[in-house]
Amino acid sequence: MLIDGHSMAFRAFYALPAENFSTTGGQHTNAVYGFLSMLANILAEEKPAHVAVAFDVGRKTFRTEMFPEYKAQREASPPEFKGQVDILQEVLGTLGITTLSMENYEADDILATLTTAAKPLGYETLIITGDRDYLQLVDEMTTVLYPMRGVSNLHRFTPAAVEEKYGLTPEQYPDFAALRGDPSDNLPNIPGVGEKTATKWIQQYGTLDNLLDHAAEIKGKAGENFRERIDQVRLNRRLTHMLTDMELPVGPDQLVLRPADVAAVARRFDDLEFGANLRERVLAAVPTEGAVEASVELADVVVDHTPLAEWLAARQGQGLALYVTGAATPNQGDAGAIAVVDKQRHAVSAELADLDPADEKALAAWLASGDPKYLHESKAAFHMFAGRGMELHGVAHDTAIAAYLLRPGQRTYDLKDVYQRHLQRQLAEPEEQLSLLGDSTLVDSAAAVLELTEELTRQLQEIDSFELYHDLEIPLAGILARMEATGIAVDVDTLEEQLATFVGQVAEEEAAARELAGDDTLNLSSPKQLQTVLFETFGMPKTKKTKTGWSTAAKEIEQLAVKHPHPFLDHLLAHREYQKMKTTLEGLIKTVQSDGRIHTTFNQTVASTGRLSSTDPNLQNIPVRTEAGRKT
Repeated sequence: MLIDGHSMAFRAFYALPAENFSTTGGQHTNAVYGFLSMLANILAEEKPAHVAVAFDVGRKTFRTEMFPEYKAQREASPPEFKGQVDILQEVLGTLGITTLSMENYEADDILATLTTAAKPLGYETLIITGDRDYLQLVDEMTTVLYPMRGVSNLHRFTPAAVEEKYGLTPEQYPDFAALRGDPSDNLPNIPGVGEKTATKWIQQYGTLDNLLDHAAEIKGKAGENFRERIDQVRLNRRLTHMLTDMELPVGPDQLVLRPADVAAVARRFDDLEFGANLRERVLAAVPTEGAVEASVELADVVVDHTPLAEWLAARQGQGLALYVTGAATPNQGDAGAIAVVDKQRHAVSAELADLDPADEKALAAWLASGDPKYLHESKAAFHMFAGRGMELHGVAHDTAIAAYLLRPGQRTYDLKDVYQRHLQRQLAEPEEQLSLLGDSTLVDSAAAVLELTEELTRQLQEIDSFELYHDLEIPLAGILARMEATGIAVDVDTLEEQLATFVGQVAEEEAAARELAGDDTLNLSSPKQLQTVLFETFGMPKTKKTKTGWSTAAKEIEQLAVKHPHPFLDHLLAHREYQKMKTTLEGLIKTVQSDGRIHTTFNQTVASTGRLSSTDPNLQNIPVRTEAGRKT
């Protein structure tokens, strides 16, 4: 399997918004993330034994020496793309995948040479690229996977598929491309000769050489233009031809997919702040060395079958690791099962629904006591136990908060991810775990919390952040949990009155805007319709150009209204404000629980700056800088 590295990295870059993928240090990672996600899918589906990724080195190649204008029109890569190819190459190295590049040549030539060399060796070759020039390599042993949308939807080009799509054989494709020209490579076209005409000529004459021999026979203006540009067409043909005889440092046999260095992959993914999901998908698709099994400490946990009340009584006052499963919704939580582990790695687990009264009473008393408890996401545990009428006190450690303070800005602080990130070991899947119980998921999770408590405490002390963690963040988690459980009182009747007002105002502004535009079906939420009204009907100055036309985004419209006041813009902006408030109120009213309160969740480990955020619902989403928002 051969991959055009730059081509697919660019596809990934534009498929995923750069603003959603960056590290806390400011390095954008959307191209890397998208490429690796695509790679994981293809490796899992195709299961190749040999893999290579080729990259371009720079814009100067032997083709620019032949034609200085070759690709000269291309703008510099977006600043957000900077550095991502280097990062990608590093990650591919940890995955055991060969990467290749050569000065003065393009990735096209490297992959064409490898494809050609693979045939006499009996290899079937799969090429992944966003460059249609590779279609010239397609034959019974070579298939091209071409992205039709982003990097997830790949179209398989076999010889039959090329003919079906273009009406030409793969061998004829570069002749067709020479006639058609290529804007992406800055190869000039022939005026009046589009894809249909180019296809017709190649179908009629078989090859470009034969067409050139019969150039005098081509009639009309198209024929005249063709004859005037024969030299350029010949040059186009030379430029679109891929070299197949380069001297490369490796051949197809040396492209064996080597075992990935699991520890190095984990460290690099951690640096890039990618979650465990992508890492596991990628590692599952490649051979690995140093693969991590469940730790010896976890395997050595002894599960006691002592009654819970007796077990807890024997450990009164000790610090114990607690793991609980269930529903963590504030004011609607429920604890399903628990596991508790002591520092000697003795454990007990229980389904709460199966506890007898004595054990349930003992558990409630222990939870309410000041005995030190080590948890992961203690706030969620608070709500789970509250659903059973139990209070949680004595939280001495929360490994999710500790991990956040050590590495703020990570995408996830799930226990499995934090355990791997800080201990370089993986929590095994349930079917891989060995213990005295048939399913030791709970016990192993509690043991993982215990291990993390010890390790993260050490790391926090090293960076002089333990006091911040112990004196501020841990108490804050308890306060936030109580705030969530208490909820925010809401006057639903007043909100519904305001909602009705906003509904009416939305309709009024829409009607006024439609009247000015002379179109009673105008959809103010449609960018296309707004583009027509603003820039054609009213002839307003153009805004910022986007892929879908002139921008109608809020910022652009607001600037337009300041520089070129117009009543239509006033109605449009008012409509958007009232529509936003209408949507906000509809969402808020839906989240009011039976006690007449909104029980939002305050996120303590999301924003890398340390500020709190709010979800379910997002109370920070209520605009407060407008009169309408302040009323709410």
